[in-house]
Amino acid sequence: MTELARLVDRFEDVTVRDLACLLFAPDLLRASAAGAPLARPFASPEERDAVLGWLSTLDAAPDAFHLHARDPKFTRLGVYAESLLGYFIAHGPTTRLIAANVPLRWQRRTIGEGDFLLENEAGTRLHWELAVKFYLHIGDDTPRVARLADYVGPNLQDRFDLKHARLVTHQLALTSRAEFAALKLDGPWLPQSIVKDRLFYHGDAAPEVVPDVAPEVADDHLRGWWMTASEWHASHGASARDDHAWVVQPRMAWLASRRLYAADADALLADAATIHTQLASIAAPTMLASYARDDTGAWREDTRGFIVPDDWPERARAYAARTL
Repeated sequence: MTELARLVDRFEDVTVRDLACLLFAPDLLRASAAGAPLARPFASPEERDAVLGWLSTLDAAPDAFHLHARDPKFTRLGVYAESLLGYFIAHGPTTRLIAANVPLRWQRRTIGEGDFLLENEAGTRLHWELAVKFYLHIGDDTPRVARLADYVGPNLQDRFDLKHARLVTHQLALTSRAEFAALKLDGPWLPQSIVKDRLFYHGDAAPEVVPDVAPEVADDHLRGWWMTASEWHASHGASARDDHAWVVQPRMAWLASRRLYAADADALLADAATIHTQLASIAAPTMLASYARDDTGAWREDTRGFIVPDDWPERARAYAARTL
């Protein structure tokens, strides 16, 4: 179990687990490539302990948090993640919320929206921009330096280089614009970026070392794997193992690992053949989490990845090469 998994696993409530993952997961970008300093929810070991203590208190009584973060209108993962971070900034022990989702307009047209304006314990006024991303690496066999464009969204509607460019040239610059100065929100404001969550690489397991990682990507970023439906069917077959279960992850469960209870695992193992048959003919990329039973009999997530349609890699390579 990784350090992040051990930290998240101390919390029972799934929404608190998602927030803990958002706060403590490593960044996807190197500090030198983030376009601004990387945001830090805590600036010292003492503040880190205070955040963990606050999360434990929230875990014991999460009702108010649920009312804020479990809005049925939150059908996009990015909006849900913003609600989690916004609650922390407003109620956590190390920050004070000043404004959220601050629109900038020019001639009645919205030209941007700042995610969060806040003040930390040291009194520094910060402008945080959040991005939670899940990209699949689609490099080819040609030896070359990897590019951010090689990381594409599972539905081929997003690409890491495009998101990075917008973050650096537009989002992080919002508080330096004349339109922002007209809002009369006392600064100065220090822009900081929060870019998380996970990058997925072709193969049967998440590699610890990725030889062709793009130079902008942080060394310790979270990793997963992806396989085509045919590769999945050939390597895993339809036979069940009594110490291993697979769970399809809906989009709103893509942040932190979920708990898998014994009764649920038994049902998944009993239906393993059906699950494998369905995954062999999927029409869209599907995230899976694999759970292994440990020596105590508890089920814990050990890997996470995507099964993609057989024609997806060709379409993904074309999307990665396209000038947009």
